[in-house]
Amino acid sequence: MLRLSEAERTAKESGAYYTPDSVAAALVQWAAHNASDRLLDPSCGDGRFIACHPNSTGVERNEDAAFAAKQRTPSGVVHQSDFFEWAEQSTERFDCAAGNPPFIRYQTFSGEVRRRALRLCHDLGATFSGLTTSWAPFLVVTASLLRRGGRMAFVVPASIGHAPHAAPLIDYLVANFEVVRIVPIREKLFPHLSEDCWLLFAEGFGGSTRDIHFAPMERFRDTEAPPRVAQLVPVDEWRSLWNRRLRPYLLKDSQRATYQEVAKRKDTLRLGLAASVGIGYVSGANDFFHLRPSEAQLWGIPDEFLHPTVRNGRVLPRRTLTADTVNEWHRSDQPMLLLRIPKHAELPPAVSHYLDSPQGQKARQTYKCRNRNPWYSVPDVRVPQFFLTYMSGIAPSLVRNEAGASCTNALHAVYYHNGRVADGLLDTWDSTYVQLSCEIEGHALGGGMLKLEPGEAARVVLPSPEATSCLDDSVLEAAVSTLRRWRHYGAG
Repeated sequence: MLRLSEAERTAKESGAYYTPDSVAAALVQWAAHNASDRLLDPSCGDGRFIACHPNSTGVERNEDAAFAAKQRTPSGVVHQSDFFEWAEQSTERFDCAAGNPPFIRYQTFSGEVRRRALRLCHDLGATFSGLTTSWAPFLVVTASLLRRGGRMAFVVPASIGHAPHAAPLIDYLVANFEVVRIVPIREKLFPHLSEDCWLLFAEGFGGSTRDIHFAPMERFRDTEAPPRVAQLVPVDEWRSLWNRRLRPYLLKDSQRATYQEVAKRKDTLRLGLAASVGIGYVSGANDFFHLRPSEAQLWGIPDEFLHPTVRNGRVLPRRTLTADTVNEWHRSDQPMLLLRIPKHAELPPAVSHYLDSPQGQKARQTYKCRNRNPWYSVPDVRVPQFFLTYMSGIAPSLVRNEAGASCTNALHAVYYHNGRVADGLLDTWDSTYVQLSCEIEGHALGGGMLKLEPGEAARVVLPSPEATSCLDDSVLEAAVSTLRRWRHYGAG
């Protein structure tokens, strides 16, 4: 198994993945027009951006990185500080900014740093949700430190093209810059990372724009930073038609038009209007709560406290889960029996013995078990009509549940509102149009995987048979192929 070195582990936790020198030089060259321009890097790391310009200021929280930046950039100024704390107190203003803000997930972007960052952004007119990662607030606060007419150029995660927490950033940028240019790069800037990175250029601070310049590139070329040719994405269209997502603009105009033509039809549904989509139950200790039939028999656990369940999408058959498949799991002694104990059930001796076993003593100390009463009663165990995989390679799978099984949160559980509509759902789901809708509404997870969050799954468009009969499948297939290529599906 691959193990991270201490340096790699520190970088992963802090979001500190350093930018190739050629990329840093190109962004700084674009942002800084003159040697006298004051340039800011809000998270300068080892100084590779500020080293490209003689009149630079960098801010870096990590002591070792800040020391390296000072050594690399003797003519610059490096502040070892939390950027948001420094920005709140600083009266300095800059002509330009460039860098690669840290990508720190919301779970570790916390405490006083997070509170200060979100408060500063809110005061500037950008309100982020509780799931915001660090990079977007970095850019908003950086922009606020520019002089009128200022420019900035940054490496950003590709999630700027789809993530809900990116939308307030883009709203802020178009309201405060005359030109906003976003450049997707298909070939990875950081080959050792699963996540893709795009480039962001903004100029004319103090102005505003009604369009986003969108300029996809196959690979980074420093002579084309930023590309001169770009399509204009109307901000109103980005908001209304595409749910504040830029990912659809990787497609041709004709492909997007075909998609919207069907999506707007009166006989077309989105999955969320026809069904409820949510995650399965969270046991808190899967190995304890999921027993093999032989284990259940050994402990003598009564059948009424055991329920067949699906632990992950890999075990699902195509289209339909039947009792025959569940029986086969039983015969092959798979861990497919959920220990399902109602809250107020009287516990048989066999169940009590299992709960008090060493495995049970360990399970009750897990976070989820500690925080529910009683600890052994797994909540939200339901039997959905369909299972939907939310992390997929080629495409998300929808599987009808004819076996009465439940599922863990490794799957989405789908509960249909209308049984007659559900009858034709599997055929509709297998259509090329729905595959395209999953690509548009979902997002790349890394490693070629496509992820569908519950809200994204709810937006998947289900066309009527009349609509699909009028479509040119070759147009749809080309669009699907394009988006799979951008998420690196099938890449060696």
